[in-house]
Amino acid sequence: MSSNTEQNGEVHIVSVTEKGQATIPKQFREKHGISAPGRVKFVETEDGEIVVRPIGSMREFRGLQREGADDRPATAVLRDERDRDQQKVDELVDRYSGEESTE
Repeated sequence: MSSNTEQNGEVHIVSVTEKGQATIPKQFREKHGISAPGRVKFVETEDGEIVVRPIGSMREFRGLQREGADDRPATAVLRDERDRDQQKVDELVDRYSGEESTE
């Protein structure tokens, strides 16, 4: 299989293990922001070439839609919201279970 990577820039040849694993050269990881450990996606073009594209980590997206000055991790905010929701449910159960026992 031929490749056009030589005309586009750097060329690195890597080995593929028996499990199908290949190491992305450090220069490419740094240049394209591929973290390790991390994820990439493989895309086959119409010409039959395989293109490796970086996928941003969830840490990069953390806080993008936040409002206010809350600097806590999203998991802490979610945990507090779930606790408040559970408290509301408990209050409703207490209110209605108390009314049922008086009837």
